[in-house]
Amino acid sequence: MACRDPEVDLWTVPLVALNVRVRKQLGLYLNPRSTVAPDWMAVAEAMGCTYLEIKNYESCVNPTKAVLEDWQARCSDATVGKLLSILSDEVERKDIVEDLRPLIDEDVRKYLDNQKKKAEPPLQVPEVDSCLPRTPERFGITLEDDPEGAPELFDAFICYCQSDFEFVHEMIRELEQTECRLKLCVFDRDVLPGSCVWTITSELIEKRCKRMVVVVSDEYLDSDACDFQTKFALSLCPGARNKRLIPVKYKPMTKPFPSILRFLTICDYTKPLTQSWFWVRLAKPLSLP
Repeated sequence: MACRDPEVDLWTVPLVALNVRVRKQLGLYLNPRSTVAPDWMAVAEAMGCTYLEIKNYESCVNPTKAVLEDWQARCSDATVGKLLSILSDEVERKDIVEDLRPLIDEDVRKYLDNQKKKAEPPLQVPEVDSCLPRTPERFGITLEDDPEGAPELFDAFICYCQSDFEFVHEMIRELEQTECRLKLCVFDRDVLPGSCVWTITSELIEKRCKRMVVVVSDEYLDSDACDFQTKFALSLCPGARNKRLIPVKYKPMTKPFPSILRFLTICDYTKPLTQSWFWVRLAKPLSLP
């Protein structure tokens, strides 16, 4: 499906281009169960969700939001064009497309403008030495950064909340202080104070760390920081093609496992019979190139 701008092919624009406003509007149309018009369940089926996945979505406050997030995370071809095609052709909700099209086109335009700005080389003043980096690495964002040399790199970024820090300590002992010799990025230990949390976190996950380990717990589900880190990492590897994100469950949970991670194989420390294999299974993907 083409954008109203004839030069833009919406089939090439990733779903991440749609912001919160459009996704909220989609939920207002699709969340209410209806016997007359297809709702979010029809969209989930068209996106390839299984019966069990759909049954789990029923417990969500905003099932449309959960379906879109999961589809975006697991499918490399989750694009704006495909979403509009599903709504118009497969579930026959052309009314939604017609009503929201101006907002969708606006989001696409903003996304493409931002991508274009990122691709443009920065303006340079002749008298300024262009060899000096203008990124946070020059000043150092981690303890072992060399301001005049290469930035500090890590095998994995650890996504955790404060209540799970005891397990993070155990992870450090098992993965850094043994023959595994892995290098973990633990925010409270390795990051220097005084910088913007979101900017530094994005920099570390995207450019400094090969993988990300997500310590999943009930407290994790209430953490805005963990939510941001997880979604940012997933946006870098749609479809999880390179095992970039590895969920870890180390204690029983009373809340449902996050739907956005259900399609990934987890390392489960709560099973006594498999605990002896746990650290080996976790270390292996983290040691890959």
